[in-house]
Amino acid sequence: MDTEVPDIDTRNTVLIIDDEKANIIALTHILSSDYKIYAAKSGRDGIELASNYMPDVILLDIRMPGMDGYETLSCLKYSEKTQKIPVIFITGLSNRGDEEKGLSFGAADYITKPFSTHVVKMRVENQIKMINQLRMIEKLSMTDQLTGIPNRRSFDIRLRSEWKRTLREKMPISIMMLDIDFFKKYNDDYGHQQGDIALQSFARALYNELKRPGDFSARWGGEEFAALLTNTDSAGALDVAEQIRKSIEEMDIYHDSGLKPSAAKLTVSIGVNTSEHSNRTSIDDFISKADEALYRAKNQGRNRVCLFE
Repeated sequence: MDTEVPDIDTRNTVLIIDDEKANIIALTHILSSDYKIYAAKSGRDGIELASNYMPDVILLDIRMPGMDGYETLSCLKYSEKTQKIPVIFITGLSNRGDEEKGLSFGAADYITKPFSTHVVKMRVENQIKMINQLRMIEKLSMTDQLTGIPNRRSFDIRLRSEWKRTLREKMPISIMMLDIDFFKKYNDDYGHQQGDIALQSFARALYNELKRPGDFSARWGGEEFAALLTNTDSAGALDVAEQIRKSIEEMDIYHDSGLKPSAAKLTVSIGVNTSEHSNRTSIDDFISKADEALYRAKNQGRNRVCLFE
């Protein structure tokens, strides 16, 4: 029997914070055909929704009972999680002092009441365009352009985030440093273009072997790669590393350097380190010990996995 797959709404999101139900209805009517809409009728509820759903843009009324728009905006900007979400004030005020005050608090723009459909759409669209462009730039800066997997900068950010979490939750964490064996010779034998194909094939194989959602791989630089295994002890990390080693050894990379296409082989050396999380271990030490294990694997003949002892 066929199972219907539910549609996933991938549209940008807008949060409306306004104590007047009529304003929420009007703005939802204007924007809901283009964006997914969330709504809250108080500043406190809006802050909670913003933290939970991380909307792309927030429309915030200035005049609300209890926590007004200025105080709500201050709380949003104070939180590291929500401080970068652009906030557009919605107000019936025409006093330039209020506008200047809002901008000084960090508002991105203003929409005045009564609402003009064209103005509301245009000002929200402007913020959405900027957000999407910034995200694209950020994504490109975190991705290795040759292999398409995360780069070293991305790995560093992910490692620091997971390191804090494993310290907090007292879970083991493992890292693998991987280096393709004799890659310079491979380039010399088959050319740099074929070397690029080999790096792409290696990256795909590494990515495919890391099957859990929390696992993370990246190109460290040149022919060296790194992988992070959260909530994984040394035995589990060694199992994964050995599976990767076998997968690379069995992989055929076709090239066209002779009279007919044929397959070339790669092997990989892997250094593994696990932290059970004493506070005396640093991130730099965590990485350097995996590097030591990698060098030992290479010195012992390559195409092998070594655990830092």
